[in-house]
Amino acid sequence: MKYLHTMVRVSDIEQSLRFYRDALGLLELSRRDYPQGRYTLVFLAAPHDEHAQVELTFNWDPEPYTGGRNFGHLAYAVEDIYATCRRLMEHGVTINRPPRDGRMAFVRSPDGISIELLQAGAALAPAEPWKSMPNTGVW
Repeated sequence: MKYLHTMVRVSDIEQSLRFYRDALGLLELSRRDYPQGRYTLVFLAAPHDEHAQVELTFNWDPEPYTGGRNFGHLAYAVEDIYATCRRLMEHGVTINRPPRDGRMAFVRSPDGISIELLQAGAALAPAEPWKSMPNTGVW
């Protein structure tokens, strides 16, 4: 058995790509439109880790998606949690659980999917402004 990917339904493909690709830093591996099924699939992965992929599924006919919290979350190890959170904030992403401990943070995608960010290796020393930031909602 081999892990292939996790699929996440998204309501706006361009907004989702600005989050997953531009802000979070995932690489777009492939994109394919399926006119007969009226959907688009985009596969992304972390740099140097193409085996753990996220499939964004965009259905062309709008439908409401509810229950995102029962999905849980996606998790990524990052080289520098502070730099990653800073880049996300520069892209307008709210840090729902700041990395006060230098180890872990949570953000949410435009469709409400929780993303856990974990510092690769040892935790960084607690630093401002992160250690004083409060949680900003559900993560």
